[in-house]
Amino acid sequence: MDSDLILVVGLVIGILSIPSMLSAYAENRAPRIAAILVLISGVLLVVAVKNKAGGYAIADIPHVFYGVIGRYIY
Repeated sequence: MDSDLILVVGLVIGILSIPSMLSAYAENRAPRIAAILVLISGVLLVVAVKNKAGGYAIADIPHVFYGVIGRYIY
């Protein structure tokens, strides 16, 4: 897997953890699944940044996201 794909997967998992956090907060329970998703997301993001020579800039993230989606859709 290339670092762009790892970055996109990490971002998607991180975004998907937000509803789980809100649900756990609303129901007054521990956010166990959300915490696991945040940890997985964090590890994937760190691995992607470490594997990419020079790292990623915030402005590069939309281009990387669209590039990965375009690569796997077409």
